[in-house]
Formats: sequence, C-alpha cells, structure tokens
Amino acid sequence: MKTGPHTVTRLESGMPLVAFLAQRLRLSKKQAKALLDSRNVFVNGRRVWMAHHALETGDRVAAPLPPGPAARQSIPILFQDDHYLVADKPAGLLSNERDSVEVRLRAALGIRSLLAAHRLDRDTSGCLLFAKTVEALARALELFRERRIMKIYHAIVAGRVHPPERIVNTPIEGERAVTRLRVLDSSRLATHLGVKIDTGRTHQIRRHLQSIGHPVLGEKAYGAGVKLPAEFLEIPRQMLHARIVEFTHPFSGSRLRLEAPLPRDFRACLRRLKLT
Repeated sequence: MKTGPHTVTRLESGMPLVAFLAQRLRLSKKQAKALLDSRNVFVNGRRVWMAHHALETGDRVAAPLPPGPAARQSIPILFQDDHYLVADKPAGLLSNERDSVEVRLRAALGIRSLLAAHRLDRDTSGCLLFAKTVEALARALELFRERRIMKIYHAIVAGRVHPPERIVNTPIEGERAVTRLRVLDSSRLATHLGVKIDTGRTHQIRRHLQSIGHPVLGEKAYGAGVKLPAEFLEIPRQMLHARIVEFTHPFSGSRLRLEAPLPRDFRACLRRLKLT
C-alpha cells in the first residue's frame, strides 16, 4: 500500500530524504533506509533511493507503507503430496534464505527438510516448487537440468510488442538463452505477454525483454536506456508472474499442471492500462 504523496513544507526544505521518511512515516532511520533500498520511493514522480537526497519546498514524496507484523501474508499452497509442494509465492519475498517463502513454509507446516527446487526473484510472484525430501529434490533438479519442467510466465511490458509471437535468443553471459514471447493483449503504451523459457539463465526474462526495448514495467535493474512514460515510474514492483508450472511427477508418473492466479496488483495494472 502506497502512502502520500507527502508535500515538503518550508520548514522541511533541505531535509535528507531518509530523515523525512522516518519523520513522516514514523519509522526508525534503519526502516527508512530499508524502504529507500527497496527502490519504491518517489520524489515528484521519479524513483529516488539516495538517503541523503536533499528535499526542497513543494517536493512530493510517495512511498509504500512498510508491512508490520500483522501484515505478514499467508502463502497459498497450490499442490502438495509426500514429495513435493507448489506454493504461490507473493511478490516481495525471497524464495529461500532468511525470512523467505521456504523458511515460512517450513515453520508453518513443520517440515524441516523443505527446500526450494528453483528460485524466483524477490519481486516476481507465482508458482514455486519445493521438495520435501533429499531424494525428491535430486529428482526435481534432474528434471530442471533436462528441461522437462515447463514454466510459463505472464509479464506486462512497455510498448507494443510485435509480431504477436517471437523468439529472443540473445546469449546471456556467453550462454545459450531462449525466451518465447506470445502477445496476449497490447496497446500503444504496453503489452501483456505470455512468456515461456527454454533455458534458465539468471534474470533471463527481464534481460531479454530489456534487450528488445520492452522492459518489464516496474523493472529496477534492467530498465536503463528505455524512456518510459511518467505513469510507469510509480509501479512498485516488476510486473512478472510465474503463472504455470508443469511436469511429470518423478515418483507417481502423473502429469501435474499447477496454475497461480494473477495477483491483485498485476490485475490492477492491466486494468489501469486497459489490457486483458
């Protein structure tokens, strides 16, 4: 949830942005700095993350409210059996490591051996596969190596993408990388894409889309070099969602296809851009 914009008064002119946030949002300096590090703070519609950025009278500052303990979101489970679990990862959480989806599910379910079989970026939402045992993890990693797990993403990107279907195969760090794009809806301003990846390079989708001049909306790391309309700059996170994961269960032999519904902020962005 975004708060503001807060207008800088004459008495606050010259105040560092980190101090202004701490004062207006009643945060500690550490919390205010963490908010800036998330790169979700805007001054006069422009993303600013420098703690000592000096504010001027009349500047308008918008920032999300940091979640309190009661705002810790539940993590929907799309599928689970004795071997695997597929969760619908919320944006804003790491896949594993400290205070991650992995850690929260371990605690909630009492499964100390639970391990993420792959990763999604912090700001990417959607299907995330977990193994409950060492053997299940080994089998899942083998499926990934052999490219027998299909993942389909949805993305909202800047500009009109054409043709309706295309393949981006620019190598990433010298390695083969293949991304397949399908236009679901488009306008002059933006395009709703279905995205399938044949390879799993780091930040592949985001890097490939930036390389063709259509960065993911809300993109912070790979949006350089593309001039975006002002209204896109306030989108708080990258509009990238892991919609579908599909694979043959290594133990049962059954074909699994799990689908995570588009999250609320993604659907709101589509509505705002008049896309379906």
